[in-house]
Amino acid sequence: MRLLITITLTLLPLMASAAEPKPKRTLVVPGSDVSLQNEVQHAIDRGLAWLEKNQHANGYWSTADHPAVTALALMAFQGHPEGKYRKGSPQFLKKGYEFVLSHRQADGGIYVKDLPNYNTALSMMALVAANDPKHEATLRAARKYLVGLQWDFDEKGKTDNPLDGGIGYGSRYPHSDMSNTLLALEALYYTKHLAKDAPDAGDLNWAAAIQFIQNCQNLPAYNKQPWASDDAKNKGGFVYHPTHSMAGGETNAATGRVSLRSYGSISYAGMLSYIYADLKRDDPRVSAVFDWLRGNYTLEENPGMGPQGLFYYYHTMTKALTIYGATELELKDGKRVNWRKELAQRLLNLQARDGSWANENNRWWEKDPALVTAYAVLALEMIHRGL
Repeated sequence: MRLLITITLTLLPLMASAAEPKPKRTLVVPGSDVSLQNEVQHAIDRGLAWLEKNQHANGYWSTADHPAVTALALMAFQGHPEGKYRKGSPQFLKKGYEFVLSHRQADGGIYVKDLPNYNTALSMMALVAANDPKHEATLRAARKYLVGLQWDFDEKGKTDNPLDGGIGYGSRYPHSDMSNTLLALEALYYTKHLAKDAPDAGDLNWAAAIQFIQNCQNLPAYNKQPWASDDAKNKGGFVYHPTHSMAGGETNAATGRVSLRSYGSISYAGMLSYIYADLKRDDPRVSAVFDWLRGNYTLEENPGMGPQGLFYYYHTMTKALTIYGATELELKDGKRVNWRKELAQRLLNLQARDGSWANENNRWWEKDPALVTAYAVLALEMIHRGL
């Protein structure tokens, strides 16, 4: 059975009808938690109200240097469960989109200076969320730009370097990594239909991308690098790129062999990347990462990273498990958990009085309430649809 791709973009309106929404009706689905659903809706509304209030005058959120943060905020508004912000396109959203579009570059990317892949990919997803044909030319150009960022080190045309096939930041740092690769694959996946109309734009080397993804997975059956480990602590999980894990490594005292540690957020990124590359649900690589994730399930921290990147972890977890179609997870002790309900309650408890969210740990910009509030709202919007 193929992965449940068709339900993936529950955070985006393009999967909904473009017609005017019908009058709201109350529909109680057997097994649904209406009380929690209402609480989640309230939290979403408070989070979006905070974002609207804290938009800068010229349309951006947080920083003018990185349209990606504004793109995440725009996606959060577009994903409102009742389509509230798609009715007539409020002026503040128009200004947000104008800000993003003002950073289109001659090379097709959407960025200011730094992190062009990160900014372009997320800006593309915000434009996809708008579900407006007028953005198609911009999306085609941006898609071609992302395809051009795929790395091919050493001998061209061969995946002879562990970093081949992946995508990195696109400017500094000449390496591929799982975080940037995920963002690019997601944007490319959801704009595949545009490539059919522009065959000269080319497409990603998806086989090379899959090779890179598995080069980041602790799974020796597919990853032949010396650090790949079959031990229970790491097997199936992912590292940042083929020579580095943000969670560090450990050395076997007897053999001197160094293993790189798997960690939570990037393992969900790996699972999503396999999904966007059209691997089947029962593929051993997908099964292995899913087993590692359910075996290391926690909402108290980003497994292997503690509080670092906690809200990115929540956001990526929600997206990956929604796409995978997992309602419950069976943990190591045999206990079954409804991750949606648990994560919803966790995010409700972490919301500040003013409606925002922020991490006390600043790694990966997570003290920025605009970025983290967008992460949290997007997660809750996906959760809301599954309660």
